[in-house]
Amino acid sequence: MTTVENRLAALEAQVAALSERFADAPPPPAPEGTFWALDGLKARLPSDGPGAVLYTGTVRVADQHYDWQYGRTVDDLLAADWTELASTLSALAHPVRLRLLREILGGRQSTSELAEIDELGTTGQLHHHLRQITAAGWLRSAGRGRYAVPAERVVPLLAILTAAGR
Repeated sequence: MTTVENRLAALEAQVAALSERFADAPPPPAPEGTFWALDGLKARLPSDGPGAVLYTGTVRVADQHYDWQYGRTVDDLLAADWTELASTLSALAHPVRLRLLREILGGRQSTSELAEIDELGTTGQLHHHLRQITAAGWLRSAGRGRYAVPAERVVPLLAILTAAGR
């Protein structure tokens, strides 16, 4: 038992030393100005160009952490075929699908857990909606009746919801 007590005492000493070291550390600098992200984007673009769109986020939900950043120039966006995006966006255009995404992102990832939510409809309706949002890339099967929002879709999904609520 002495060995365990010695090891525990050594760990407690290490934690105390780390706590002291971090207690004295200065806080990270706060971003300057209201538009600090926008200012950073502008600094990377030609001042006479058409501009760019950037979205970024750091998200912690359930037991997962996601960091994401993506940007495109205005020229690229205007030259793209927007009609190709219709199926991806239309998959989000149903209240049950949005609820499913929120529940899955929040940790309810199995079909049995989701089926317990009365507002989601019958099991057949549930599977229909899961297929629709999986086909559009907003979900992926995590095996054995479990679903997950792909990491690369978490911040984009939340950015779309943020824009829609504005």
